Amino acid sequence: MRKLINAPADVVSDALRGLAAAHPSLRVDAASGTVRRADAPRPGKVGLVSGGGSGHEPLHAGFVGYGMLDAACAGEVFTSPVPDQIIAATMAVNGGAGVLHVVKNYTGDVLNFRMAAELAEDEDIEVASVVVNDDVAVEDSTFTAGRRGTGATLFVEKIAGALAEEGADLGAVAAVAREVNERSRSFGVALSPCTVPAAGEPTFELGPDEMELGIGIHGEPGRERVKAGTAAEIVDASLSAIDADLPVAGAELLVLVNGMGGTPLIEQYVAYAAAAEWLEGHGASVVRPLVGPFVTSLEMAGCMISVCRLTPELTRLWDAPVQTPALRWGR
Repeated sequence: MRKLINAPADVVSDALRGLAAAHPSLRVDAASGTVRRADAPRPGKVGLVSGGGSGHEPLHAGFVGYGMLDAACAGEVFTSPVPDQIIAATMAVNGGAGVLHVVKNYTGDVLNFRMAAELAEDEDIEVASVVVNDDVAVEDSTFTAGRRGTGATLFVEKIAGALAEEGADLGAVAAVAREVNERSRSFGVALSPCTVPAAGEPTFELGPDEMELGIGIHGEPGRERVKAGTAAEIVDASLSAIDADLPVAGAELLVLVNGMGGTPLIEQYVAYAAAAEWLEGHGASVVRPLVGPFVTSLEMAGCMISVCRLTPELTRLWDAPVQTPALRWGR
């Protein structure tokens, strides 16, 4: 195992200390594994809290800031944050208007966020929860009852965060988050595994001429293991699976081609070119593209494609100003 780390047990805390040094607009507590906006809580504003296992950076801490999340909780690598972390973040950003929890559909995340929401209610903090389950590849995977939450988590956090920034109430912010989730789908492909620092060995094995279709962001098995193909073939497999579940014809789409952590940007643009051509050929219009490593799996090579069928209001909220370490425009 060759990684740019000090010790496996210190990876998360060391990374959080680095995040704090690089982004003074954030308030980072490396000991508790929480990150929040420096101006939180803001009286009268709905707070947005998300989180999950580390190793998916910039998700979630990289999306804390104006127009997106108010706080994020960083669990150990590929391990859910514990309820104590989540309730601490929830209380830290509560401005009296309630708090929305954005939760990826993994069993540990769902259970721990649910426990934290119950603790928050004991403190008279109103909490709404939205579970993201956009992955079309498999049902009831290794870590999940139902579909996994993957790339569309970014869409939910950005659009719901924009509405919260405008002063909408908790019910409206939760409703738009659920709408985005319902209108979004994702499919991922792995060209290589990743290695969790504490384990010191790959999470799975792929032959030199193999790829895994429908991979999860923790290295969970996908639909099938096949012979490695071209970028166009990978994109076709991904978008065909998405289109079969949520037809894209006639839609105005937000499209994310997401690098899984070990894929060079040049290859991500190769994939995006194929995706844009495929979608145009199937009657869809890409009105908002995004390319880059936003929801990663350590150093896994491969890509994930996420799409959201936009409405004029969702497009407006996507375009609203945002300023976070990993996503920023309009300010």
